[in-house]
Amino acid sequence: MAIPMLKEENIILNQPKAEREEVIRRCGRMLADSGYVNEPYIEGMIKRDNSFTTGIGNFIAIPHGEEAYKKEIVNTGIVVLTYPEGIDWHGTPVYLVIGIAAKGDEHLDIMGNIVDYFDSGDDVKKFLTISDKVKIREIFCGKAVES
Repeated sequence: MAIPMLKEENIILNQPKAEREEVIRRCGRMLADSGYVNEPYIEGMIKRDNSFTTGIGNFIAIPHGEEAYKKEIVNTGIVVLTYPEGIDWHGTPVYLVIGIAAKGDEHLDIMGNIVDYFDSGDDVKKFLTISDKVKIREIFCGKAVES
């Protein structure tokens, strides 16, 4: 059976304020623990964000590994964490963190869903009020969510 791209246990809401690198490591650990990546991918995520921020604007960050670490990806997967108090992401506030590991070009669909749903910072603020994890999975994976 295929591993779902976003497991319910990988949606963690209303987290207390934390440091950026700690959040990236947590995303990487969740990706590794879920069978999406091998352990070295976590360092690739840190290196990527330190060389070029993974903050994309609209209060969103999408930590992912550098190209050299793509070989550490086992399955495409994402993790979603919310930080209502915000995280300082290289001088910009971030409330929504989406850790990504994608094989091939599978990240394009994930990014498309993110861009479609989160058109503005207001959309992110509304998202922070959602507590239904099934609804959150639908936002990132589409309506035909696998169980």
